[in-house]
Amino acid sequence: MLWSRHAHASRYLVGLSFTEASFFPIPPDVMLAPMVLAQRQKAWRLAAITTIASVLGGIFGYFIGMYLYVQIGEAVVAFYHAEETFLEIKSWFDSHGIWVILLASFTPIPYKLFTITAGVVSMAIIPFILLSLLGRSARFFLVAGMIYFGGERLEGLIKKYIDLLGWSLVVIVAILYFGLIR
Repeated sequence: MLWSRHAHASRYLVGLSFTEASFFPIPPDVMLAPMVLAQRQKAWRLAAITTIASVLGGIFGYFIGMYLYVQIGEAVVAFYHAEETFLEIKSWFDSHGIWVILLASFTPIPYKLFTITAGVVSMAIIPFILLSLLGRSARFFLVAGMIYFGGERLEGLIKKYIDLLGWSLVVIVAILYFGLIR
């Protein structure tokens, strides 16, 4: 909460959002929520900043996967002990294509693993960017909106249940995907 009121808080939010999408472990929601609570009149601007920085960080992660996987990407995957997860995500790209990035950009599954994998599998960059924009903006504008309209009471609930909310969305999307598309 202290950082959210700092004079350079927006810069910190940009840095956190960018790095989380490519290699850093802390999601930007933990800074976005208190910043919106502290500056509710800037809720939509902060959500937009978070979205843009996160998508740019995702593009950086994509290029790590495409051009520097051996030099950097393997170390990031190993740092998270996510070698098996990485292989599973690769198979998701094989079976579900570009839609995997939309799901990953909204859920609590580490987005960085998907951005790097998207580069490794050479996903088309334009759909990658567009779906990342859609998913990341949905996530961050939802968080900002919930804090804007719900205030302090809702912020505590979000912190407590964000993973449950994200996984619930994964289940709903999977049900819709397999029930309606297949």
